[in-house]
Amino acid sequence: MATAMRVTGAWVQLLTDWLDRENLPAPTLRAVLDSRSPADLVPLPLWRDLLQQAVALRPERLAPGLEIGALIQPRHVGMLGYLILTCRTLGEAMLAYQRYETLFYGQDMVEVVGEGDQILVRWPGENTTGELADSVAIAALISFLRRQVDAPPVPAQVAFAFAAPAAPVRAAYEAFFGCEVVFEQAHTCVAFPVHFLAIALPHSDPSMRSLLDRQAQAMLSALPGSDSFDRALQHAMVRLMPEAAVTLPRLAAELHMSVRTLQRRLTQRQLTWRELLDRTREQLARHYLADRSLTLGDIALLLGFSEHSAFSRAYRRWTGTTPARTRKQVGEAYKP
Repeated sequence: MATAMRVTGAWVQLLTDWLDRENLPAPTLRAVLDSRSPADLVPLPLWRDLLQQAVALRPERLAPGLEIGALIQPRHVGMLGYLILTCRTLGEAMLAYQRYETLFYGQDMVEVVGEGDQILVRWPGENTTGELADSVAIAALISFLRRQVDAPPVPAQVAFAFAAPAAPVRAAYEAFFGCEVVFEQAHTCVAFPVHFLAIALPHSDPSMRSLLDRQAQAMLSALPGSDSFDRALQHAMVRLMPEAAVTLPRLAAELHMSVRTLQRRLTQRQLTWRELLDRTREQLARHYLADRSLTLGDIALLLGFSEHSAFSRAYRRWTGTTPARTRKQVGEAYKP
């Protein structure tokens, strides 16, 4: 049986941020929004209803969904924000989203396909979340990517499955995306020239930089007094963890050295491979547990565990306590 579509509580906080920006009290609406923690699951019909309630407070706006989506920050996307930190190019970021979309919507819907000289990121029209929710999602996707690069790429085209709006609204969509926008299509789709996949992600956005800095600090705690090799080693491990591919041969290949050379370098640091992996995972786990937008399942995947229970067993072995208890005790002190 297919899982019902939903979004996360972290995503719903986009709406709280928009209400704040618009100086809208909306006490009844805010009460519902505030009742959802970042890790909660919010049924899609409720999300649509909340959006409709919000935009009804600003009926004069031509495309309020685009305004809401443009407020996107890493904290709204939870695990995806950390995954982007492991990606070196726009192409890797797109594949990361495709791989883990089910954690966000509860279903795998996105397709990333090549078509001539373009790459298409698309969702079948029958999986539309509705005019307003789709507008928020695509505006957020483009805004998030724009913030990661110094010269933001402009899509070749954006397409929506919902009916074409009035001419002034269509103009607002094209002004926002900077390209042709079409409606009543078989897919909701963003098309990029294929060479955009090679664009490097320097993580120049301040909020993403903050995430990266906190993650780096967690890694330094795993290897105090680390040098440039240690830092390269840990960054490579973090890149490989979400793919559950942190093995000694894979890590050696990532660092462009032989397994024997890597083992010798670890021995010089009085570390075994298992000690290094456990120490790094433990410090990152403590960091991730402080971020309430991440579920325990998200954290397990970020650390390369196949399932939540395996992460919980390992965490108890490292610390003598459970991830849930640690989150309760120290999470608020380090909340982003």
